[in-house]
Amino acid sequence: MRATIRSYKNIDWMTVVIYALLVTFGWVNIYAANFDPEDISGITLASEPGKQLIWIGLSIIMIGVLFLIDSKFFVEFAYIFFGISILLLIMALLFGVEINGAKAWFKIGSIRLQPAEMTKVAAGLALARVMSRYNFNMSKLRYILKMGVIVFLPAIIILLQNDTGSALVYAAFFLVFFREGMSPVFLFLIALAAVILIASLLYPIIYLILGIFLLFAGYIYLSKQKRLAVITSAITAGGFLIVYSAGKLTGWDTGLVIPLIAGIAASSLFLGFKVLIRRLPQIGVALIILWGLTAYTYSTNYFFDSVLSEYQRNRILVMLGLENDPQGIGYNVNQSKIAIGSGGFYGKGFLQGTQTKFDFVPEQTTDFIFCTVGEEWGFIGTTFVILLFLTLLLRIIFLAERQHSAFSRIYGYGVAAIFFMHIAINIGMTIGLAPVIGIPLPFFSYGGSSFWGFTILLFIFLKLDTNRAELIR
Repeated sequence: MRATIRSYKNIDWMTVVIYALLVTFGWVNIYAANFDPEDISGITLASEPGKQLIWIGLSIIMIGVLFLIDSKFFVEFAYIFFGISILLLIMALLFGVEINGAKAWFKIGSIRLQPAEMTKVAAGLALARVMSRYNFNMSKLRYILKMGVIVFLPAIIILLQNDTGSALVYAAFFLVFFREGMSPVFLFLIALAAVILIASLLYPIIYLILGIFLLFAGYIYLSKQKRLAVITSAITAGGFLIVYSAGKLTGWDTGLVIPLIAGIAASSLFLGFKVLIRRLPQIGVALIILWGLTAYTYSTNYFFDSVLSEYQRNRILVMLGLENDPQGIGYNVNQSKIAIGSGGFYGKGFLQGTQTKFDFVPEQTTDFIFCTVGEEWGFIGTTFVILLFLTLLLRIIFLAERQHSAFSRIYGYGVAAIFFMHIAINIGMTIGLAPVIGIPLPFFSYGGSSFWGFTILLFIFLKLDTNRAELIR
């Protein structure tokens, strides 16, 4: 009992207040999106605002239970939670119901539950358990494999459920890896790969620019340092990219690239022979970079054309402005931007939104709830919400950094990373800066599974923070 009282005294009430503000404002906007002046029945338990109140009420009970549990319980049972969550994902894939094209739900009467929301919590705990081991070393293969299983296994199962948005959230854990010692080069390479992919879809001329840059870099090294590895990589890769981009821009037969690739292959064999005979590892690295660049150049288009489904390709093309389909794929985003833009600086006023009231914006209480904020509360309201989320993220990071336990710190960064991914993508897709992939806005979007998932995710960390002076292992 004394430990419980001490635990409540150590609660970070600032974070609790931010949570309460987000939940309250979120519910107000769900009510506004459902408001019908001609409906005299008001709020009922069958309506979305009524159901959301039930989820909020039950979450308060759940928060109380979480603070009664010993912090070490989350450490000891982290792997078990993860195993159960994976089992539930598989069961949803095999026996679940399909909603909006994703077979990721269990339906019990009128209640729908999505295991993927709880799996993020379990993955965060399991990852913290692995990375908080006394002898943990990120460069050791066994730890790399464990971290890979925790991050990629649920993401792959969720992809099989056809829920791309929920699967992409697991990329947020790379921010945790970065905090715990992963080289920033990996983040840079991931970001660079994404930029090249998008740029290649927008303008094939990007290859031409990149090729010229590599040729120029090769010339600089040739004149100053005379490093064969850099010269070879820059000139051959630059030549390849120039020919490839020329074919793209002019419509030439892409078979013109084949002789160049053959020439590069011949020179690579010659250089590879030098690597083996004269032991020149820098040339070997250059060859790996060269062929990696060549493979990635072709794989970007293959991934886009052959791996992504048609509706995913169309959404990306609409987002990039390569296709204009305001009545089809682009309808949601187009109406979303109209709704947010129509709010102006001060907004139309509470319950005065027309785009949401007349159902112009689809999924307006879930994926596009931010539209209601923009339309009724304007620039001031959207800025307030974004600043509130930013304060929450910074507070979580602050709490994570003051933990004495590596487990608590790593889990805290996992919480911040997941929240950041959801907030950035959800708001981004409502204003046309991210493809529509269907992930909820924390504490705003209607739905019990997501609301409970975010609440549990946050308050497990707050429970761990109450024991921040202890070394929890």
